[in-house]
Formats: sequence, C-alpha cells, structure tokens
Amino acid sequence: MKKSIIGALALALAASAAHSADLYQPQEPLMSAPEVTVQEASGGWYLRGDVGYSFNDLKGADFYQGNNTSAKANFDRSELRDAFTLGAGVGYQVNSYLRTDLTFDYLSKSKFEGSTKGGGAAFGACVGPCTSNDRSSLHAYSLLANAYVDLGTYGYVTPYVGAGIGGTYVKWDKLRNTSCADNGSGCDTTVEHGGKGSWRFTYALMAGATIDVTCNIKADVGYRYRHVDGGDMFGYAQNGGPGYDKGFGSHEARVGARYSFGGCEQPYVPEEPAPPLVYK
Repeated sequence: MKKSIIGALALALAASAAHSADLYQPQEPLMSAPEVTVQEASGGWYLRGDVGYSFNDLKGADFYQGNNTSAKANFDRSELRDAFTLGAGVGYQVNSYLRTDLTFDYLSKSKFEGSTKGGGAAFGACVGPCTSNDRSSLHAYSLLANAYVDLGTYGYVTPYVGAGIGGTYVKWDKLRNTSCADNGSGCDTTVEHGGKGSWRFTYALMAGATIDVTCNIKADVGYRYRHVDGGDMFGYAQNGGPGYDKGFGSHEARVGARYSFGGCEQPYVPEEPAPPLVYK
C-alpha cells in the first residue's frame, strides 16, 4: 500500500515537471544589432594638381632672308631646352573605369639656341663664310580637355591611359641674332627681332598610375606626350625675318595628386525594425 502511494506521488511530480517545461519558452531578444554594409561610391568631382619636367623636341624653324620674301631658309641648327611644367584642373569620375577633366598647364621658360651658315648669316659687316648665332626663349600655356580609362585597381594602384585635345598659347621672347665670320675676322652688331605669340592646336597622350593615399586623396605618377603645332616665332628686322617654328613635342614626366569630393565609401545602416507589440 505504501509503495503504491509513493509511486503515485512520483508519477504526479514527474508529470507536473514536464507540464512546467512545456509552459516555459525562452524569450527572444526584442532587437538585434543591425548589420552594417558598405555602399561603393560610383563617381564624383575632383581637383588635381601636377608638377613635371618637360623634355622638349623642336621640329625645326625657318625664316625669310633678305628683302626677297620668296627666299625662305631653315635654321641649320635649332634646339629647344628642357623646362618645368605646372598644372591644375577639375574633373569628374564617371564610374570605376572612366573619368574626364579640364586642365590648365604652364611651361616655364625654355631657351632656344640656333644657327645658320651663309645665306641669311652673310649680311652686314660679316665678310666671307659666316655663321649666325641665334638666341631666344619661349613659355607656353595649355588648356586641354582630357579623358582617361582606368584599367582596374590592383591593391592600392590603378593604372590608366588617356588622351587630350585643346590649344596652347606660345609666347616667344625677342630673337637676338649675331653673325660672325668663320675665319674669326669679326662679327656683326647683334640684331633683335621682336618675339611673336599665337594660339596653336595641341593634343596629348597619357599613361600612368594612381595610388590610393586615403579614401579621397590619390597620388598620380605618369608620362604625357604633348604635341604643339607650329606658328609665328619672330618678326622682321634688318633684312631678316619673319620667322616661324614648326612646332614641338613635349615628353613630360609628371607627379601630382587628386582630391575627390565624396570619394570616401559611406557606411549604409538599414532602418531599425519596429519593436514588436506586447500584449498584456
């Protein structure tokens, strides 16, 4: 009898414990921390600045000699020295592969050295075979519209190629011409020809790489070839001139930086869900 009562009590306790376990459900948290994702910036405006060194290649120069304007002669030697460049611009990153900008560049003073033999050199007091020594210089301003194709990003480096088109204002300083006899007997008085200035058609080809410094600052290291058409060089003076240059090429090694507005990736946080309704 006693064992029956104890067994019944144990069975009742077990059933009560099982019923209590069914009634208890662990409460889920009302809110969970939202997952943060990053939204990639597709493009935006940027400013740029560049410095460089230009290896200049003059295509030649010619001039009219004497009073006969049909007597046109080339300089036997014509050389344009190297110079520094400074540039600035504003651009727009269209997408991950294409960007465009408008740039303004200054080519610092580049010295010209030339000479001729006989012909135009043999005027004035110079007797016998003569050689003229000609000295001048130029500086130039270029305004170019450019487009670039970024060739993918590898780590922090993005190589690119590009091209530009526009115009360059070339300003020549006065030309100083001195003719001397080859036998050393003497030289003419130096003649000065007034320098000329003109706008010329210009195109450019670029290649290089940008390096991510921060999310909105990029360093730029590159090469640019700039071709400037020919134009007026100097005016007429004492049976010589006017003269014209045949244009020049500029091989430029450049370094610079770009600052992008809104170039940093912005974190996107989804809206928090509304708290569940609690019924009492």
